[in-house]
Amino acid sequence: MAEQIVMTPIAHIISDITEVTDDYWGGTEAIIRIDDERFTSESLVGLEDFSHLEVVFHFHLTDKNDLHFGARPARNNPAWPATGYFAHRNMRKINWIGVSRCRLIKIDGMDLHVAELDAVDGTPVLDVKPWFPEFGPRGEVRSATWATEMLSDYFAPTDNAASAE
Repeated sequence: MAEQIVMTPIAHIISDITEVTDDYWGGTEAIIRIDDERFTSESLVGLEDFSHLEVVFHFHLTDKNDLHFGARPARNNPAWPATGYFAHRNMRKINWIGVSRCRLIKIDGMDLHVAELDAVDGTPVLDVKPWFPEFGPRGEVRSATWATEMLSDYFAPTDNAASAE
């Protein structure tokens, strides 16, 4: 199963946030600048009808040697249980892929202005998809207590919330 998949970014993030942070993404704004050498404004037709986007991106600042395949506590916090590779959503995964939902503020040419996208300046974007509520969870949703505790400040606002404009 060592098949390789080559991907080419379709956009890059423009943001005042240049350092990776675990929390305080609330109130942040960024621009997803679509590659205008491959795409035209026609590629964005109809996107303005959606309030939220799902963004797939590459964790380009990750130390490629910092992989954790075994069980470990999230954020190395000994108060939380050791959980396996697939119970984490962080950048310490073999393909360094991030997935985030953000609010679409406006479209300006080939720039998608978004709020609360947890990706830093220069992040390569692999895909942008409109969020369809119909694709949301069906049935009862549950989460581990440690995850809820860990993410309590994830989208909390901060004085450092920066705008890309």
